Amino acid sequence: MRSTLRGLVTRRPHQALSRAVVKTVCYRAVMVCITVLVAYVVVGDVSSALSIGFVTNLVKTATYYGYERLWDHIAWGV
Repeated sequence: MRSTLRGLVTRRPHQALSRAVVKTVCYRAVMVCITVLVAYVVVGDVSSALSIGFVTNLVKTATYYGYERLWDHIAWGV
């Protein structure tokens, strides 16, 4: 099985750590706005919408960052 993964997994990331962080922060800023807007439409309260938007996006930011860094080690399609 190890030989079947050869060429698919690399040991070094393809992008700088700072680039991954900036991409993550910019993407999440857009997603915060969308989440807050949707939450406001659903709950009708600005305070609740902001709470929902910020908490969910903190979790999603960490998840996205980890996901991006994981994919930096996969050479498939690069």
